[in-house]
Amino acid sequence: MTDILKPGAGILFMKVGTHAQEPLEQIIARKRKEIDDAGFALWGYGGSTCHPRTMVQPFAQSYARRGGSIYLCMEEMESHHFADQLRAEQSSADGLTWEDIPPSVNVLGSRYALVIKALRREALQLPLSRTRVAVGNSQGRAGDIYISGRVDKACLEITETDAPTPGIERNVGISLVAELEPPYAVFLRNRPRL
Repeated sequence: MTDILKPGAGILFMKVGTHAQEPLEQIIARKRKEIDDAGFALWGYGGSTCHPRTMVQPFAQSYARRGGSIYLCMEEMESHHFADQLRAEQSSADGLTWEDIPPSVNVLGSRYALVIKALRREALQLPLSRTRVAVGNSQGRAGDIYISGRVDKACLEITETDAPTPGIERNVGISLVAELEPPYAVFLRNRPRL
């Protein structure tokens, strides 16, 4: 295992593919350019399993206090996300104070976004059975049980690699990795119209 997947490490796992009618390869190229131009990119997402304020931020902050980094580890999947390509105009770490998103950063068709840097291709095998949900109502639940059905993202902690795991170990291929940076996750919106 790489340092990203060492025991005790925190990762944000997410399945990714076409989003807002844009193929993944185009998203990757756009996000890399945004990082080059602005120093960061916003990786949009939806759903309630990784709420910015109650899940992602406390999770990432706990690792930052210990001197660790949080990596977004992405598994590619077939996706048919056909939301409109509506660009968010503002972001907020707390849902109260809003800032304009720089013109060089585009996040489309999403309610939330992860704040990322250094997006890269990587070939890793993540043993989900050797992870645990790190925060929230399902804290402590095995990652391979939690990531099933419609659940496609989670804040996970890597457990001891030599610990025996009952049943069949479920590995997922991680092909894309990015480091999160403060404020780690944000809310998105368009500017209120007067």
